[in-house]
Amino acid sequence: MTPQPNPQVGAAVKAADRAHVFHSWSAQELIDPLAVAGAEGSYFWDYDGNRYLDFSSGLVFTNIGYQHPKVVAAIQEQAATMTTFAPAFAVEARSEAARLIAERTPGDLDKIFFTNGGADAVEHALRMARLHTGRPKVLSAYRSYHGGTQQAVNVTGDPRRWASDTGTAGVVRFWAPFLYRSRFYAETEAQECERALEHLESTIAFEGPSTIAAIILETVPGTAGIMLPPEGYLSGVRALCDKYGIVFVLDEVMAGFGRTGTWFAADLYGVTPDLMTFAKGVNSGYVPLGGVAISGAIAETFAKRPYPGGLTYSGHPLACAAAVATLNVMAEEGIVEHAAKLGAEVIEPGLRELAERHPSVGEVRGTGMFWALDLVRDRATREPLVPYNAAGEANAPMAAFAAAAKKQGLWPFVNMNRTHVVPPLNITEAEAKEGLAALDAALSVADEHVA
Repeated sequence: MTPQPNPQVGAAVKAADRAHVFHSWSAQELIDPLAVAGAEGSYFWDYDGNRYLDFSSGLVFTNIGYQHPKVVAAIQEQAATMTTFAPAFAVEARSEAARLIAERTPGDLDKIFFTNGGADAVEHALRMARLHTGRPKVLSAYRSYHGGTQQAVNVTGDPRRWASDTGTAGVVRFWAPFLYRSRFYAETEAQECERALEHLESTIAFEGPSTIAAIILETVPGTAGIMLPPEGYLSGVRALCDKYGIVFVLDEVMAGFGRTGTWFAADLYGVTPDLMTFAKGVNSGYVPLGGVAISGAIAETFAKRPYPGGLTYSGHPLACAAAVATLNVMAEEGIVEHAAKLGAEVIEPGLRELAERHPSVGEVRGTGMFWALDLVRDRATREPLVPYNAAGEANAPMAAFAAAAKKQGLWPFVNMNRTHVVPPLNITEAEAKEGLAALDAALSVADEHVA
C-alpha cells in the first residue's frame, strides 16, 4: 500500500483526461481532477506519492473500502465463468444477489428489479408507482437528491435540478423535517415532526390525493445534509400513504447497506415502504449496480401484465457477483455491527469534541458511519459559513477548508456549508482517529471565517 511516485505517468493520465473526459456537474475548464494512481482499504494515492484517507468513500459507496480481496476474487472468478448475459435469463449470480438483498430488506420487499445505478432505480420505482396507481403526480422533499437522470433529477430538491426543471415532470415538493433549520418554527423534535406531517397532509389535500402516485423520501437524506428524521415522522408518512392510497418510496441509495449502522436506514425506524431503491453500497461500487426492492402488492400488479421497462445490463453478472461477495463479506466480518459500534464510540464523541472547540461547527448530526458537520459563520444565528449554492469567491471559506483537509492527507466530502464524515464502514479505530485529527486541523481554517 506504499505509493510509488511516478509523476510522468500522472502527467500523461491528467493530459488525456483534460483532452477527452467530460466530467459531470462541472464547468469543464474550471476543474482540476486529481490523477489517482491506486487505492486500498480506506486510502487512495496520487502519482506524486501523496496518500489520502478517504472520508468520502468515493461518493459514499466504497462501504467495504477499496480492493477488498474477496470481492476482487469474486469478480475475477465470475469473469472467467460468465462475463455477461442478457437479463431475460436466470443466471446464478443474479439470482443469488437478489436472494441476499431480499433477505435483508424490510417487510415483504422480496422482488428485486436490477438497474445500473441509483438514478435509474428511482426512474423505475416512480414508473412502477404511477402504473400501479394510475395517478400522475409524485411528491418529494426540497432537501433531497435522487439522481441525475430526467425523472430522478426532477424529484431532486437541490439546485442541480434547476437547469432541467421545466415544471412539467408531475412533481410537487414539500418541506421535510429538519429542526436545526426548521421551516415550521418548531422548538423541539416532537413539534418539528408534528408540524411537518401536518404540512405534508395539507399539501396532499390541496394537490388532490387521487392525483398522487407516490411520495419519495431519502430515509436519511445524504448529500442534502444527513438529517435524521425525528421519531414518528416516517411512520407518519407511511400512515398518510396508507390513508390516501399513495405508494411510499424510500430512497436508500446512499443510506443503505450498513451506512447507518443497520442494513437499511429504514430498520432504524421500523418502517416498510412499498418500494425501496438501492445502489452504491450493495457491492461497494466495484461494478455499477442498483435496483428496486418491490412489495408484494406492487409485484402483483405486474404478475400478468408486462412491466414496460428494462435495461440491457439489468442484473449484470459481474455486478451481481460483486454484490454477492460484498454482502457475504459484510456478514462474515461483522461490518454493519462495526459501523454502528465505531460510529457510537469513536466518530460521534470525536466530532462532538471538535464541535466544542471549533466555533465554525454549528451542529453535529448522524449515526453509524453517516455524519455531517454544519459549518456556520455565527452559532447564535446559524448563518451558514457560505450562502446556499455558493460558487466562486462566495464559496471561498469552504474551498479553504477543503484544501486544508487535503493538505492534512484527508479527502473530505464537502457540499455547500457542510462537511460529511462518511468513511468506509470497515475503517479501523486508528484510521478514524487519524481522520478526526486531520479534520481538527482543517476546521481551524474554517474558524477564521467565523463572524
